[in-house]
Amino acid sequence: MNFESVAPAEVPEGAHLIDVREQSEWDAGHAPTAQHLAASTLLENLDKLPEDGDLYIVCRSGGRSAQVSQWLNQNGYDAINVAGGMDIWFESGLPMVSDGEGEPYVL
Repeated sequence: MNFESVAPAEVPEGAHLIDVREQSEWDAGHAPTAQHLAASTLLENLDKLPEDGDLYIVCRSGGRSAQVSQWLNQNGYDAINVAGGMDIWFESGLPMVSDGEGEPYVL
């Protein structure tokens, strides 16, 4: 595969983080500064991506984000996969918020 990967704790502060999980996963818990753009809607929402700068791509465990990162890099973007995804993000104690009631969690 042709893309860079970093651990969740290595995502720089202020990075453009894109969460490619589905709506219910996002609602359960996500990084506070992430942009939600489900992988299933990527092609129809490319206009919502910045045209320059690094994009850090995260999903639940790293599979979907790896595919999205590879595709984005092949199409002119600078995408970096967040290895281990929100599972490792949560386990690392990194900040999370939810759009529902209760404590955020990874779905």
